[in-house]
Amino acid sequence: MVKLRSVSNAVLAWGGDRVVSGVGLFVLGGFADRVGLAGELSGALPPAGERAPTHDRGVLLTHLCLALAGGGEACSDIEHLRAERELFGPVGSDSTLWRVLVGVGDEQLDGLWRAAAAVRERVWPQMSAGPLVVDIDSTLVEVHSENKEGAAAHFKGGFGFHPMICSTDEGEPLWGMLRPGNAAANSIDDHLSVLDGAIGVLPARDAAGHRSGDPAGLVQRRLLVRIDAAGCSARIAHRCRDRNVGFAVSARATDGIDTAIAAARFDEDVWARAIPNPKHAAKPNRTQVAELTALVDLSGWPEGTRLIVRREPLHPGARRSLFPSEAFRYWGFLTDAKGSPAHVDTLMRRHARIENSIERLKDSGLARMPFTAWNANRAWTVMCLIALALVSWFQTHQLTGALAKAAPKRLRWQLWHLPGVVCRHARRTLIRIPARLPGAQALLAAQHPR
Repeated sequence: MVKLRSVSNAVLAWGGDRVVSGVGLFVLGGFADRVGLAGELSGALPPAGERAPTHDRGVLLTHLCLALAGGGEACSDIEHLRAERELFGPVGSDSTLWRVLVGVGDEQLDGLWRAAAAVRERVWPQMSAGPLVVDIDSTLVEVHSENKEGAAAHFKGGFGFHPMICSTDEGEPLWGMLRPGNAAANSIDDHLSVLDGAIGVLPARDAAGHRSGDPAGLVQRRLLVRIDAAGCSARIAHRCRDRNVGFAVSARATDGIDTAIAAARFDEDVWARAIPNPKHAAKPNRTQVAELTALVDLSGWPEGTRLIVRREPLHPGARRSLFPSEAFRYWGFLTDAKGSPAHVDTLMRRHARIENSIERLKDSGLARMPFTAWNANRAWTVMCLIALALVSWFQTHQLTGALAKAAPKRLRWQLWHLPGVVCRHARRTLIRIPARLPGAQALLAAQHPR
C-alpha cells in the first residue's frame, strides 16, 4: 500500500509566544471602537455598586460581540479573546460575563437596544430616496434541557424557544423578541411588537412618522414591512396603516382567493411574464404574475390593498399551493405597494432573504440559549443581534466584493481567525499577517477608516 501524507512532517512543540490568533476580530474590534459601540453599551449598563468594576461593562459586551462573530455560543468562548492580550487588552472572564448577563433586567435590556440604535444613527448612510424595507419572521431554537425557563414544546414536535426577528432587506438584524417555544407563529400582537421595536431602533430620519398615531406628514422615508402567511391579517394591515407603514403579506388559501384564481386561470390577458431572477437568467422563464384585486372581496382590508398572484409550472417538491392545480403552483400576497404586478412580485419574493439573516444569527450564537434564567437568555438574544449588526456595519463600510456579502463561515476562515506575529518597531506594536493567506489583503485594507 502506498503511504500518502495529507500534512507535512512538522512536529508540534511549546513556544511561539509572539504568534497571536484572531487578528480579524482585532480589526473588527477597532471598528467597533471607532463607531463608539463600547461607550454606548457602557451607558446602558452603569455600575451598580459603590466602586467601578474591574472590567467596564461596555467593553466586556463588545468583547462578547467579537466572540459571537468568531463563532462563540457560550460565555466560556470569551476565554479565547482573554488569551490574546496583545490584541484585545484585558478581557473579562466567562464568570464575569455570566454575572453581567444574568443581571440584565427590563430597563437594562431597553438600554442595550438604545445603545445599538445610537451607533446605527452614526453608521447608516444618509437617507436614501427609496423606501426602507424590513422583514419579520420567527424561528425555532431547539434546546435539550427542561430546566430552561420559558422553554416549551413547539408545533413541530420539538422543544425550545420561538424567537421572532425583524431585519432589513440587506440582512441587518434590527430587533428581536425571545418567546417561549409554544408561542404562536401567527400572533398578531407579537408581530406588531416586533415592528414597533424595529421602528424604535431606526435612525430618527428613517423612523419619523412611523410610530403609532403619527400624522403622515411627518414621514421622511417610506417604510414597508414584509411578512409571510403567519402575518396575513387585516388587523396587521390596518395597524401598519396607522403607522404609515406599507405592507406585503403572503396570502392564505381562502374561498375568496380560490374563486378569484379559478375565474382568471384561463384568461391569458390577465397573466404577464414575471421578472426572472438574474441568477437564473439562462433558464426559460415560464413564471407568470397577475393582479386579481378586482376578483376578490377586500372590503375588510385597508383602502388600496391589492392581491397579486404568481404561478409557475408545477415541479417535484413544490410547496403547498394556494389553488389546487395539476399544472401550476399558485402563490400570492396582499399589499398596498404601488407598481406593476411583476415589479411588486419581485419586491415580495425578496422576503426570503430573512431566512439568510436568521441562519446567520443562528451561526452567531442564537442557536443556543446558554442560561437557565429567562432574562439572561433575553439579554443573550439581544447581544446576538447586536453582534451580527456590528458585522453588517463592518461589511458595509470596510469590505468590498464577495466579502461584503459573505456569510459568517467564510468571514471566519478568511478574516476573523487569521494568525499574526507580534513585532515591535519604533515604539509601536505591529501585528504582521502572512500575505499568502486568503483574506490578508482585504483585512489590511479594512483596518483603515473609510
